[in-house]
Amino acid sequence: MRLPLPALLCCSAAGLLLLLLRWRRRSGLWRKVKEARQRQERSLVQMEMAVRRFREQHPSVNMISILSLPLPELCKKLQDGSLPPDHVFYAYVGKALQIATETNCITEYLQESETQLRKVKLTGKLGLLYGVPVSIKDSINCQGHDSTLGFIKNLNKPAAEDSVVVQVLRRQGAIPFVKTNVPQSLISYDCKNLIFGQTFNPLLYTRSPGGSSGGEGALIGGVVAAVGPMAKDVDSLALCMRALLCEDMFNLDSTVPPLPFNEEVFSSTQPLRIGYYETDFFTMPSPAMRRAVRETKQLLEDAGHTLVPFELTNVDYVIFNFCVRGIFADGGASFLKTFKGELEKSSMGLFLWLAKSPHWLKTLLSWIAKPFVPRFSHIIRSMRANTVDEVWSLHHEIEEFCHQFTAQWKKLNLDVMLCPMLGPALGIGYPGKLSVAVSYTMLYNALDFPAGVVPVTMVTDEDEEELKSYKGYFQDWWDRTLAKAFHGSVGLPVAVQCVALPWQEELCLRFMKEVETLILKKNRIV
Repeated sequence: MRLPLPALLCCSAAGLLLLLLRWRRRSGLWRKVKEARQRQERSLVQMEMAVRRFREQHPSVNMISILSLPLPELCKKLQDGSLPPDHVFYAYVGKALQIATETNCITEYLQESETQLRKVKLTGKLGLLYGVPVSIKDSINCQGHDSTLGFIKNLNKPAAEDSVVVQVLRRQGAIPFVKTNVPQSLISYDCKNLIFGQTFNPLLYTRSPGGSSGGEGALIGGVVAAVGPMAKDVDSLALCMRALLCEDMFNLDSTVPPLPFNEEVFSSTQPLRIGYYETDFFTMPSPAMRRAVRETKQLLEDAGHTLVPFELTNVDYVIFNFCVRGIFADGGASFLKTFKGELEKSSMGLFLWLAKSPHWLKTLLSWIAKPFVPRFSHIIRSMRANTVDEVWSLHHEIEEFCHQFTAQWKKLNLDVMLCPMLGPALGIGYPGKLSVAVSYTMLYNALDFPAGVVPVTMVTDEDEEELKSYKGYFQDWWDRTLAKAFHGSVGLPVAVQCVALPWQEELCLRFMKEVETLILKKNRIV
């Protein structure tokens, strides 16, 4: 049966119109991306001009010496007036510009920071962070600036007001001066999006800086002293916590319990009782990761602390049933909505495809994959839609797991926990292929325990040699890919993870400080 000519013409016209509309929409999105990149380039030019002007007016200022100051010492010099705020500000802007040029970590220069600098100088030495330049992650709102999360749809939608964290930082005298890059949606431990591109690790440009705070990580790895949720040393983090846990924070955000920073806990020298484990039996640690825990354990024991083995179980259940199932509890509908209309889906292509798949197809794929790639089978099964009753049961399960984990912790009378941290930094492109490798940090995300990371060693030739026998616990595609991602890492830093119970951030920081001090002492002796 043939369609009459008018009908054919009508169908052709409709199809052509649809293509035209799609082309116009995509062209509009690409135009927004181009404009955002141009703004980014202009930001770097503005930073360069600002630094050049300052250097011409103050040629004798030693910016290198300013950048070498630890944050507490920097704050002290700013407070006592021996270091002018503008000297510090432009030293940081200059260094940030250099690192941004090398790593693509900065998305925007907050030019109003120069106005705030002048106000800070006029109002006097107010706040613990008086005159300290700080970088702000893209996802945190700064008035008048986009918080894109790597999504084109969020461009040209400047925040109406500062987030509470930024407000508190400003009231403490800090000067937010740049925003930093993030992976699209933040659900990645790489740092890449279509708008601003890939951010690189400052230690080795072929490696990822991690995520979701990749831009922050790259910037902090260039600048010796920094403040924020991430910092170059533990004392800087402690100072940041002192500044944030203040009346302004408690008044602005009623969900934050009014608990000021506990100096007694942080400065205590009492020996700690420390739990530890070398593996979560889900992601096999690299040789360097395992060695990092062992060496740190020995240093802590030699310093008089008690180390207690901790038996970690059911991490696979946590990953599949709490984390994956929790994110995709509605079958992926909310996840799909987040990415709707974007030009690029980043590294989430497989998850997006699965989220779109009907329940029967997920069930079939899970059954087929189970004998060959059991982890993939579990992930597919965990992405099915849940009923309301099932979601409530999931919440109950997570609460029960938290209670059991805490009971095991308290039965051993532990203060803190020493754990591996995924490392060294993976090559560009690998994080998107290795979502399962985040098990070491996802566990404490699910538990909602405070955790911090301290670098303790570097990958050695011996680690690299031992990596040749790396098989993984499942010996599947993910394990084989992770072995490749670890390869060629000699000289890169490896960290351990320090964990405490909920509401014990000061104890977590105290433990981190202990590890940091012992590592520095060991390196001086060596």
